[in-house]
Amino acid sequence: MRDPENAVITVPLPEDFDSFWAETLKSVPELDTSLTYVERLSTDEVAVYDVRYTSYENVRVAAWYATPRTGGPFPGLVNIPGYISEPLPPVQWARRGYAALAVAPRGKLRSNSHFNPGYPGLLTHNIVDHHTYGYRGFYVDVVRALDVLAERTEVDSSRVGLQGSSQGGGLGIVTAALRPDAVSCFAAGAPYLCGIWDSAKLTHSYPYEEINEYVRVHPGHSELIRQSVAYYDGMNFAPKVKAPAFVYIGLEDDVCPPETGFAVYKALNGPKEMHTYPRSAHQAGLHWVMPKVADFLDKHLVHGGSR
Repeated sequence: MRDPENAVITVPLPEDFDSFWAETLKSVPELDTSLTYVERLSTDEVAVYDVRYTSYENVRVAAWYATPRTGGPFPGLVNIPGYISEPLPPVQWARRGYAALAVAPRGKLRSNSHFNPGYPGLLTHNIVDHHTYGYRGFYVDVVRALDVLAERTEVDSSRVGLQGSSQGGGLGIVTAALRPDAVSCFAAGAPYLCGIWDSAKLTHSYPYEEINEYVRVHPGHSELIRQSVAYYDGMNFAPKVKAPAFVYIGLEDDVCPPETGFAVYKALNGPKEMHTYPRSAHQAGLHWVMPKVADFLDKHLVHGGSR
């Protein structure tokens, strides 16, 4: 019988893990951001913009940006999408008082002109070499979203949070680790990309099943994959996180095994709270948890919270 809370998830830590990511971020070109007002998506309360910015290997990344019409400076919020979901304008967060950026990393429909491995496909794109793995640029695309918000005069850069579930949850952990100076707090649901190699053994649901399928075709690549994904595993980023964290998981999740959710939560070093939902699968108690997520973000970003 599975015991998710006490399961042991083992991820090797590459010796050059820190230098690899420092070099990756150092190689990113100048930001070069453009904003276009989108009247058809805007309302009397909220202004919506189509954003484009430069990321790793000069890929142009798209995002939706929504802000309240009046007031400011506003707390900033980066919304990070799931594996197959397409970001929508974050109007609901702008109505709540945030300058919110919903990023569409490379491969999403609005950012796939130079990188489009497809879904399924992203998880295993060049997976045997951590230097060329598709997620390298994808991770940077999300980190770069913090720089987009930092440019905006209407954003209070001392109050910026992250929010997302599944892939968005995993990348929230990664981003908070890579840019601790810029992240005040984050909410991560059903965090994906944590305990990656173990997850592929614990579930046969996609996206992790992409790895199992790849290994069935290329059995000799197993060790190369295990070593490569260690550079991208949330378990290796989590100890570097200092920002307050709100983590929530479904105990019946067959996509991101709850074993990995507990493991990455234990590895986080900052203030943290965990919410579990016994009869929930990958949506991780979405109906019940989102008001709590909003209250958590408000506490740290709106009502005088600080890093």
